[in-house]
Amino acid sequence: MGFTVDIDTGGTFTDGFFVRDGDVRTVKVPTTPHDLTVCFLECIQAGARAFGREAPELLFETDIIRFSNTIGTNTIIQRNGAKIGLIVTRGMEPLAPTARTDGKAPLVYDDMVIGLDEEVDAQGAVVRAPAAKAILEAAQTLIDRGARGLVVALANSEFNPANERDVRAVIKREYPRDYLGSVSTFLASDISTRPGKAERLNAAVLNAYIHGKLARLLYKAGEDLRQRQYRGTLFIGHNNGAVARVAKTRAINTYNSGPAGGLFGAREIGRLYGFDTLISTDMGGTSFDIGYVEGGQASYALRPDVEGFACNLPMMAIDALGAGGGSIAHVEDGALKVGPQSAGALPGPVCFGLGGTQPTVTDANLVLGILDSGYFLGGGMRLDVEKARAAIDAQIAQPLGVSVEEAAWRIKTTVEAAMGAAVGAVADRLGRPARLPTIAYGGAGGIHACDIAREAGLDVVLMTPFSAVSSAYGSSLMDAGHIYYRRTDRAIAGPQDFAAIAGAVADTRAEAERDMRGEGFDVADINADLQLFFSAGDGGQEAIVAAPLTVLDDSAAATEVLRAAHEALGSEGPLQLTTLAYFAKAPVPHFHLPQLPAATRDVAQANKGSRPVYLDPRRGRVEVAIYDRDMLQRDHQLFGPAIVESVQTSVFVPAGWRLTVDRFNNLLLERV
Repeated sequence: MGFTVDIDTGGTFTDGFFVRDGDVRTVKVPTTPHDLTVCFLECIQAGARAFGREAPELLFETDIIRFSNTIGTNTIIQRNGAKIGLIVTRGMEPLAPTARTDGKAPLVYDDMVIGLDEEVDAQGAVVRAPAAKAILEAAQTLIDRGARGLVVALANSEFNPANERDVRAVIKREYPRDYLGSVSTFLASDISTRPGKAERLNAAVLNAYIHGKLARLLYKAGEDLRQRQYRGTLFIGHNNGAVARVAKTRAINTYNSGPAGGLFGAREIGRLYGFDTLISTDMGGTSFDIGYVEGGQASYALRPDVEGFACNLPMMAIDALGAGGGSIAHVEDGALKVGPQSAGALPGPVCFGLGGTQPTVTDANLVLGILDSGYFLGGGMRLDVEKARAAIDAQIAQPLGVSVEEAAWRIKTTVEAAMGAAVGAVADRLGRPARLPTIAYGGAGGIHACDIAREAGLDVVLMTPFSAVSSAYGSSLMDAGHIYYRRTDRAIAGPQDFAAIAGAVADTRAEAERDMRGEGFDVADINADLQLFFSAGDGGQEAIVAAPLTVLDDSAAATEVLRAAHEALGSEGPLQLTTLAYFAKAPVPHFHLPQLPAATRDVAQANKGSRPVYLDPRRGRVEVAIYDRDMLQRDHQLFGPAIVESVQTSVFVPAGWRLTVDRFNNLLLERV
């Protein structure tokens, strides 16, 4: 078997997870915000070196590459996407995302929205088609005003997309793809057929806004791979827990795909221990992402918020806080605040020596002694403790009238309090079952995981050997797949009513089989199931229930699905099946955690010595034992305060916590 390569690009670092025949190498390289294909290739080169290979040699022997990235997310945040022209049904103009938010430019400018006269009724019948002349006038006006992408979002297109398709056909006749003046035309009905007029419009606009930049970068990444001897397909991570090739990826599906991979990996770790309910936390350099698994199902948002824009395209639900290793600390009106602004990869924390001048959480951990200035990323990057001290002294310690060490401690505890409160809120939502675990990961996660759990009132933390690259690890568990939505709006009173959606299921199956053949998979290899969206019929709360295909003709399966839907909605009456989703997947190579043999040495042999660490203002600096993560073996235990260091991350074990290495080489941290 050849190599499998999984890469996740974050705001500060790009992570790689490389496997061959169960042998794993993980790498981290700085993200290159100016061009993410640069850090993508640098990550591959680092992975090749870890195996003692050159990149072309490794790529020639690679079976699959899966890539999750922040291109779309950053484009929305930075407002540097394509200039969009929006064509809507006359009267829908106020729904366009033309407002400035947080001082940022709108997704669509006021003069780039044009309404057409058209009508489709709620039963899907075309009452009035838009006039070809009006369509051309609208398109030409928007293109003349600089549109590099056109979005068509018409009323009731979720019931019948005919009018939207007519608009696109007229535009493409005038501006065929072989003309330089041609622009991409996106239909809202292609992105979502779920309820919510404004949410569907937003989803379509966001997709078009990030499409151009994403397409250029991903096709460039694919071409760079081919020039370096890779013969396979570049698969792109999606926010639904699957991957697909670039040509079959819609831009909006890549939003938050990295954090979705991390949550996918956390669910797999939970399964190893029988935890069907858990919380996942990912603390990187830029953000702190929180997800959860409940009853074995990963958190899913039916109406997600995408950087402040409400959408109706379901995706894995990740709550993000502006809290990470690069979060900037500052004093405002005499009070210490940390984040949400981040130093990112460039200029980065002050201690990186790349031009950063504002103190960050990473600078604080270095001053406290939790980080070793000579062993960051295994010694691959030296940190400047004096620069960090000077920045914290001038900007935090002196304004607050405290020592540099106490200022650094306050930065650490302030960010932990905020993260702990957010995790505690999720724990409350889950009902706080006994031994509710946190699966903690991210490059900065290990330093803060126990204290975050304590702030949240939780007692169990799990960390994999790959916690610093967990989104890339989670990507390695993903299959190739696509999800297809169909609007149904069917009353379901009993099991027999599911037969009414057989036609819609057959249509989606045919579409899925066509696309999966295009991905290079045999139809016989496709696995599929349904996700059914129910409401109590009042247009309010929705619930999603996973269902086997047998729900169409198996009374027992249908009864179980209805039971789950009634329980989720708290309703005993008839239900409305609003939408069905057909999720088709084909297996690709995965990595599975092997079990460790019995320990062959004492835990004391993993001790690297000690160093003074500032624990708090009462205890000051205390000599804390330092352990080598690679030297810890199965069933080794140690008690805090202690620090465990690896090439890519550090784990801080506070006093009152016990660390145990389990049979899968995971770290189990428990309050004692």
